[in-house]
Amino acid sequence: MELLSMHLQVPNSFFLVYIQVIILPWISCFNLKGLNLLGLGHAATVVGGNDTDLQALLQFKAMITGDQLKVMNSWNSSIHFCQWHGVTCGRNNRRVIKLELQFLKLLGSLSPFIGNLSFLKELNLSNNNFYNQIPQEIGRLRRLETLQLSNNSITGEIPSNLSSCSKLTFVRMRGNQLTGEIPASLGLLSNMKTLSFAINRLRGGIPPSFGNLSSLEVLDLRTNALSGVIPGDIGRLTNLSYFSVGENAISGIIPVGMFNLSNIRIFNIGGNNIQGTLPSNLAITMPFIAFFSVWENQLSGKIPISISNASNLNVLQLHMNRLIGNVPSFEKLDKLSILLLGANHLGKGTEGDLNFLCSLVNNTKLETLDIRTNNFGGVLPECISNFSSSLQFLEIENNKILGRIPDGIGNLINLEVLQVSQNQLSGPIPLNTGRIQKLNTFDARYNFLTGTIPYSIGNLTGLMFLALGVNNFRGNIPSSLGNCKNLLVLGLSYNNLSGSIPPQVLGLSSLSILLNLSSNYLTGELPVEVENLKNPGDLDFSKNKLSGLLPRSLGSCVRLERLFLGGNLFEGPIHSSLSSLRGLVELDISENNLSGGVPEFLVNFGALKYINLSFNNFEGVIPSGGVFKNASAVFVEGNNKLCGGIPALHLSRCNSKKSSKTLLKLVSMKPTLDSIQAMKTKQSWNRCKGC
Repeated sequence: MELLSMHLQVPNSFFLVYIQVIILPWISCFNLKGLNLLGLGHAATVVGGNDTDLQALLQFKAMITGDQLKVMNSWNSSIHFCQWHGVTCGRNNRRVIKLELQFLKLLGSLSPFIGNLSFLKELNLSNNNFYNQIPQEIGRLRRLETLQLSNNSITGEIPSNLSSCSKLTFVRMRGNQLTGEIPASLGLLSNMKTLSFAINRLRGGIPPSFGNLSSLEVLDLRTNALSGVIPGDIGRLTNLSYFSVGENAISGIIPVGMFNLSNIRIFNIGGNNIQGTLPSNLAITMPFIAFFSVWENQLSGKIPISISNASNLNVLQLHMNRLIGNVPSFEKLDKLSILLLGANHLGKGTEGDLNFLCSLVNNTKLETLDIRTNNFGGVLPECISNFSSSLQFLEIENNKILGRIPDGIGNLINLEVLQVSQNQLSGPIPLNTGRIQKLNTFDARYNFLTGTIPYSIGNLTGLMFLALGVNNFRGNIPSSLGNCKNLLVLGLSYNNLSGSIPPQVLGLSSLSILLNLSSNYLTGELPVEVENLKNPGDLDFSKNKLSGLLPRSLGSCVRLERLFLGGNLFEGPIHSSLSSLRGLVELDISENNLSGGVPEFLVNFGALKYINLSFNNFEGVIPSGGVFKNASAVFVEGNNKLCGGIPALHLSRCNSKKSSKTLLKLVSMKPTLDSIQAMKTKQSWNRCKGC
């Protein structure tokens, strides 16, 4: 009785008594299950139109197929639907005015019956797993002001009749799979303040009708497949503060009017094909600009000097264009945190190109500085040692920068990435580099750096990428590198390093991408600790003076894809333990003193695309299967005792008599440890064919 009266909003008390006294006893005598089947027994049956909302909500619930958080459990007959989770009703008419179910992991389709919630003002289903199309019936919600469907998996097109929702103010559908074109009719929504269709699959152009949205403050269309040009009428949207069309295929030039939008804070056209130049009065006509991004376009000309007046600027992304000339001072940009100038034609390759760096010294918020791949010349100024301690990324590679890495580099205690490769830097690595505890990437390849690799580099325990190849380093590889337990890549090739390979380095099981020590003067045997490299991708020890037998422990590197040992002094046979390297794609053991036969197990290496056995002392019959069937992938010259193989290898025919005698001799011999091991390996291989 209480439940039904809860839903009866009837002011006439006499009528209420009549319902309770006359109707309810009759209902209690009726089969309630039968009423439920007819849709009449739900406790939320109402008078005065509320039943329409109830049924619309029930239909909405019916199309929810996944509810991890059990949100829909509250949508039951024990309480009025206005008290259901996410449902808000008006105070007077008890009609649904809000449906807010964001971040609830709901899975399902949008019910067309949602168009029956005729009093709905706000619909927020963001960050769920709704799929299929937006029903056309949504265009019937004449009172709708806010529509938020972001971050779902909704497909299909934007309903063209959405323009019928004339009171719409906020529309956010970013992060779905919407296709088709943006309806030009949306330009009729004169109350629109926020319009976001970012991160979808929309195509076509930006509707010129959007220039009629005089109240528009946010227009976010980034990361789609939009083409055409930016309509000039967009420059008339004087209230616009956020404009983002980045990562599309938009061409043409930036309409002049866009630079006169004095309220603009966010301006993003990056990742398009836009041409033209930046106006000289940029920061004057956009006085509040905080985020300015034009990366990866075809913009030319100089960086406007007026940019130095943009005191609110936090992010400046000009990289991957065709900008030229000197970089202006940034002295007044004390809020700047990200400065990306890479991949342009900035600088003249002379002294003074980097003067602008010192104008950033007083900046206390700078986190990222990227000037790579330009024409910057001159000496790297000492002032970078005084950069903000908040600096995390310093990328200056691929320029013409001279001089030493400043000794004060260790002051940048929060630096995570230091990339100075492909310049003309000289001198040693500063000892206090070891103070940069958060450094995870240090790339100084292709310079003229000298001295020894400092032992303090082992203090950088967070290092994941260390590349010092193609320099003039001498001395030993510091054993302290064994402390860098997170290293994925270690490259020290093409230096003058000597001595033996520290076992501590080969003990780094983290080296899963690359270990390259090639083209040095390293001596001694390859330490057995190489077995600790369980998951290496590439191992390159080529062109050193390493000697001894190929260690059996190499067979433990079961995920190895590329192994380069050429140009050393290794001797003896290829051990059968290497048969476990079944994922090898490239193998180069040329220019050594290796001997014995070419192992038959190499035929079973299905991934092997390149093998170089040249200039060794291998003998006997070369296999004809597997990679050995491809003459362009096999190199065996300089092994005078090899025979057989496919004709394209141009080896001599094998002497059948000699082969018979050799075979007889082998049969009569007692099994050696190696042959027993080979049998075991073969058995293991047969067992693992289905692994």
